[in-house]
Amino acid sequence: MKGLVIKNTGSWYVVKIDDGSIVNCKIKGNFRLKGIRTTNPVAVGDMVEVAVKDDASYIIGIEPRRNYIIRKASNLSKESQILASNIDQALLIVTLKEPVTNTTFIDRFLATAEAYNVPVVIVINKVDLLSDADDHDYLEAVKSLYEIIGYKVIKMNALAGDGLEELQQALAGKVTLLSGNSGVGKSSIINLVLPGLNLKTGNVSESHHTGMHTTTFSEMFDLPGGGSVIDTPGVKGFGTIDFDKAEVAHYFKEIFKISANCKYNNCTHTHEPGCAVRDAVENHYISESRYQSYLSILEDGSDDKYRKPF
Repeated sequence: MKGLVIKNTGSWYVVKIDDGSIVNCKIKGNFRLKGIRTTNPVAVGDMVEVAVKDDASYIIGIEPRRNYIIRKASNLSKESQILASNIDQALLIVTLKEPVTNTTFIDRFLATAEAYNVPVVIVINKVDLLSDADDHDYLEAVKSLYEIIGYKVIKMNALAGDGLEELQQALAGKVTLLSGNSGVGKSSIINLVLPGLNLKTGNVSESHHTGMHTTTFSEMFDLPGGGSVIDTPGVKGFGTIDFDKAEVAHYFKEIFKISANCKYNNCTHTHEPGCAVRDAVENHYISESRYQSYLSILEDGSDDKYRKPF
């Protein structure tokens, strides 16, 4: 039997078989990615082969993945976590207050998505918390920064339903991974597009101004107008997976475009003479924050670098 993995509980995988039936499965065999140790060899979104033996169902094979989003596991070990596979796009949900999503996190997610050919839509949620002129100026600056690079950005207040129509248009007919820090409102946004679901939502920690986990497992939900969303647990940081340093610039759209004008073909954009990228940063054609995010990935020898805002 063939089917689609729609939920990962850590010990069981819930598979929707081609005939529409739902089966709880365990895995049998070795499904590791070549050269990468993963905490979850099977991911939500995988198309799998299921066999029944002794009244139990087992996943015995995975069809080749079209793409996937992967990050370093939260325990900072050598292991990695596949967030989802075979997706049409990712919805990165960020907040500028309660909690603050730093741009390093955003840029690392975007770079990983570029590396695995996954388009990204950025949702800035909780815009109602931005009360003064400085807050609104910062909101427009962040929105403009990513739109100029080429990303779609949607402003939302999920609790009031503001931005729902634009979000629904972005989700229509597509398989979409939802990701972001804990507390940014992923569950609230899913409840908005699927009002009968009533996912549990959480508050932001008063003492640490960070979100608390409400989603513990990845799960796919079908949308009424076609398409589906994959809810994933909130993450504190986004560790990239051993990028080839020579390729990191390829995953920053504006850096890659301007790097064509560098004096040397193998320019790392860190110290070389005639570097068009560093000139563009100095002249504000490339954002300083984006450039610092690029450098932080180059320097990923330190396991905790991706957690630090700048």
